[in-house]
Amino acid sequence: MLSMVQDLVKDGAVETLKKYFSSRMEFGTAGLRAAMGPGIACMNDLTIIQTTQGFCRYLEKSFSDLKERGVVIGYDARAHPPSGGSSKHFARLAAAVFISQGVPVHLFSDITPTPFVPFTVSHLGLCAGIMVTASHNPKQDNGYKVYWENGAQIVSPHDKEISKAIEENLEPWPESWSTEAALKNPLLKDPYQDIHTEYFKAIQKHCHHRDINKTSKVKIVHTSVHGVGHAFVQSAFKAFELNPPYAVEEQKDPDPEFPTVKYPNPEEGEGVLTLSFALAEREGATVVLANDPDADRLAIAEKQENGQWRVFTGNELGALLGWWMFRCWKQQTSDASVVKNLYMLSSTVSSKILRAIALKEGFHFEETLTGFKWMGNRARDLLDQGKTVLFAFEEAIGYMCSPCVLDKDGVSGAAIAAEMISYLATENISLSQQLTSVYTEYGYHMSKNSYFICHNQDVIRSLFERLRNHDGQKNSYPTECGRFPISAIRDLTTGYDSSQPDKKAVLPVSSSSQMITFTFSNGGVATMRTSGTEPKIKYYTELCTAPGNSDVAYLKKELDELVDAIIENFFEPQKNKLQPKPE
Repeated sequence: MLSMVQDLVKDGAVETLKKYFSSRMEFGTAGLRAAMGPGIACMNDLTIIQTTQGFCRYLEKSFSDLKERGVVIGYDARAHPPSGGSSKHFARLAAAVFISQGVPVHLFSDITPTPFVPFTVSHLGLCAGIMVTASHNPKQDNGYKVYWENGAQIVSPHDKEISKAIEENLEPWPESWSTEAALKNPLLKDPYQDIHTEYFKAIQKHCHHRDINKTSKVKIVHTSVHGVGHAFVQSAFKAFELNPPYAVEEQKDPDPEFPTVKYPNPEEGEGVLTLSFALAEREGATVVLANDPDADRLAIAEKQENGQWRVFTGNELGALLGWWMFRCWKQQTSDASVVKNLYMLSSTVSSKILRAIALKEGFHFEETLTGFKWMGNRARDLLDQGKTVLFAFEEAIGYMCSPCVLDKDGVSGAAIAAEMISYLATENISLSQQLTSVYTEYGYHMSKNSYFICHNQDVIRSLFERLRNHDGQKNSYPTECGRFPISAIRDLTTGYDSSQPDKKAVLPVSSSSQMITFTFSNGGVATMRTSGTEPKIKYYTELCTAPGNSDVAYLKKELDELVDAIIENFFEPQKNKLQPKPE
């Protein structure tokens, strides 16, 4: 670490040094996410200790029984040799901080998927959980993700309070560095074996077709993209008595260099799946499952009749898994009236397909703000009221198929998806065919999501302000976009919603992030928002139709033209010098 700084000084890299040392990483509801390296803007031993000291003080204030209940800490396989940082080392430092204050710590002795941390918080009744991971970010990044006692990620005002406590506890306490002593302390426990057993026991509640699984001839390929997922997905398949998936040899072992991919993010689609497709061709497999490096997300691709591979979008998988979870529930339930106790959730930028299924089938559907922290917390509230939360998803390939983890979970998701695929195969139905059936029954929902890259905050601000002050009129929004009339506008940055009687938005408002949703007269919905963790302006569009309207070519053309109009009129990429999503 010191040599990194000395080299920068020697090279006169003033701007880089400024970036590292001028302003502290912001602790938000997603915790921390930044590059590993020197200075207060990066993830390193000091900033991990400072963050954990603040978090520890806040927990002491929040829970009188913190020293009885304790916390859990998990980590992925990330490491950054130039700075000496690694997830495992950061997790041990965090454990040392808590132990120095007499707080029991359940520290996993080995890498785990992110979902294991919220599972452990709920299963052992702990006060909090920490997962050291940067999910699918570039290899130099790391992160510090925080769960509350309810098993869900923290929401405001916890983040503000923790942030304040960090500022008040910047000087490292003497024992905060003592990882060796902490590892020998009786307050430290290793939950690995127990949680491994209990988790795979818990997800078996969602295994409904063991007989089919045992005899299934379907061949599935799985990749963990150099992350932690391989062993856990193999165990999940075993728990469901499915044949083990073929593992992509070059990507199955954790490797912090992510050597075979440009971005370790299955959301980026085909580039990440090239090796998976090659293995599938060799083995005669028709389906590929892919986890991101911390195994909380799941991507699926299927070989089509023309020999091409189709990578499903997060919204399409949400439709398939939502249909499947409801179908399995219905088959298990003799009393049809309990459907009134049933809930499904999705985020406001995700497909509205669950709303359409809920309307027809009689269960409840609720929308939350973007991010699983909102769905996890809402699910907890509903479960506490005695409701059943069957499924929740977001378009960023995140699925919660089991309430034993109140966050997205790509491990249980992989096994449940594989059972669905095996069941459909007995009927000779592919995933693509089943998706068409879902849309035919509940109405087509076509979506198109992407983003522009923009590093300039002023440009982002003026782009959104122009939409709020249309034609120079303050607080006046556009009434059309190209040839498409706008029927409603919701702005969750300011709290305005034209469709509500009092013009006030129902969902929580946050002035610190940009987010505007336009509803169009043709059934289209488009949301523009900034990302909390990346320099992106994202857009999410969907065209929803009633059952019976199945002119797919027309719908696709209409959606494409709507997206083009939004880009040209609202984003103005040339004027604002926006970089398109890299192909």
